[in-house]
Amino acid sequence: MSQQSPAPRRRHLMDPDAPRKVADPKDLERLHRVQRRVISVLIITTLIHLTVGLILAADAVDEDRLDAQLGLILLGAAFYVVGIAAVRAINKKPLATWWMLTALIPVAAGLWWVVLR
Repeated sequence: MSQQSPAPRRRHLMDPDAPRKVADPKDLERLHRVQRRVISVLIITTLIHLTVGLILAADAVDEDRLDAQLGLILLGAAFYVVGIAAVRAINKKPLATWWMLTALIPVAAGLWWVVLR
């Protein structure tokens, strides 16, 4: 009789004879930094789209409702500021920064697009 050799262990399964090595703290820190950057980019792009959407919604409101138009424009800028603050908090930076002043850009663009155009 021929002896059958045991089936080779699949590499994707845990092998008790060869435990995984412990992660290096530097590697973990690099991983966390990349994760913070990715979530920061996702937050900013989402809130920029929300801000633009609110400005376009303000454009769709009747022209005799200037208060609603301005409210939507300011709401978009407020969401933009909250997004910047969230990114700063995730990256463990001080919340007060000159980046908050960039919220004036969607306000100016929205006023021009909706009211002055």
